[in-house]
Amino acid sequence: MPDHDLLDLKIESIRRCLRRIVEKTPPNADALQTDYDAQDIVSVNLQRAVQLCVDIAAHLIAERGWDAPTTMAETFSVLADAEIIDRELAERLRRAVGFRNISVHEYERIDWNRVHRLITTRLDDFRTFVEAVLKTVHQRTSD
Repeated sequence: MPDHDLLDLKIESIRRCLRRIVEKTPPNADALQTDYDAQDIVSVNLQRAVQLCVDIAAHLIAERGWDAPTTMAETFSVLADAEIIDRELAERLRRAVGFRNISVHEYERIDWNRVHRLITTRLDDFRTFVEAVLKTVHQRTSD
């Protein structure tokens, strides 16, 4: 049985991160390039949203007793294999983990044009992930 309180807290945290990103996203990539406060707020909240999705996926995988993935990105492949999320969403979330890793570890300079495109066109991926998790958990508890 999934820990609904834990999932609810993580889902609400994702929603809060997305709200902060939307609130602080400058109107264009050039503005983001020069607005260091917006960069910090956007990147930290994007990192958190990605990490929360990974945590939720890992929780579902463990709860079902499936083999643990060897990387954070693989958690989404496991959910796609189980048909909890579709393959395209899994791939986009895998790429989001790549952004998170770059952002956290500073392996290379962040491309703020790419980040702006991501936060203005792909935030629904996180919402779709949350909806899929809620649907899965709801189906499981009603069985």
